[in-house]
Amino acid sequence: MRHAEQIPLALQLRPALEREDFLVAPSNAVAVAWIDAWPAWHTPLLTLVGPPGSGKTHLVQVWRGRSGARLLDPRVGEAAALAEALDECRAAVVEDAERLAGDPLAERGLFHLYNLLRERDGHLLLTAHSSPARWPLMLADLRSRLESGAVAPLGEPDDLLMRALLDKLFADRQLRPGVGVVDYLLTRMERSCDAARRMVERLDARALAERRELRLPLVRDVLDGDWSDDPGEDLPRNHVGS
Repeated sequence: MRHAEQIPLALQLRPALEREDFLVAPSNAVAVAWIDAWPAWHTPLLTLVGPPGSGKTHLVQVWRGRSGARLLDPRVGEAAALAEALDECRAAVVEDAERLAGDPLAERGLFHLYNLLRERDGHLLLTAHSSPARWPLMLADLRSRLESGAVAPLGEPDDLLMRALLDKLFADRQLRPGVGVVDYLLTRMERSCDAARRMVERLDARALAERRELRLPLVRDVLDGDWSDDPGEDLPRNHVGS
């Protein structure tokens, strides 16, 4: 017999995006070191490269908090428009920058943005899934500038980082998982920061709705996807050990 269900309130927890909230591991240590070293960069350009959920956006928010950087879309194109968007700022961020490759207007805008910031002795931070050397860029001058910048990789989280991340996400929600819950999740869920966040959100919602404790039976139910009322997408799983 199913437990009486509550309707979880649609309350969004504020993401913890300060530097002290970012968990450092071998998979992201180089990128973290670059962010920590600012403004003493030896290059006007840094590209953070990594898969979805690896922590790029978190580091962008940390850097914007320190530098006052503007989040810009280079597709406005002209140097005058970009200069107006920057105002007096000497730092800018472009996320998912490889999406601009192959778009003449976007490439020209990114070229102008790079030059504007270099003239101001400022800095440009890009995020991407792959290194600029692999982007199908049409503008040769832009390619040379992007390839002259620094690249900082962020890899998929290892066991140590995933365990620490799950512990932190549970603690942020004041949840106390039962014995074996974290170990069980580590062998069965996708290895990414984003998947860990979504998994903890889903477990929290189900535990509240069914008034159940966060123990292995609940975790198994969520991983098996047998909660017909769950509005979220099915979480991809790593079937190792399942």
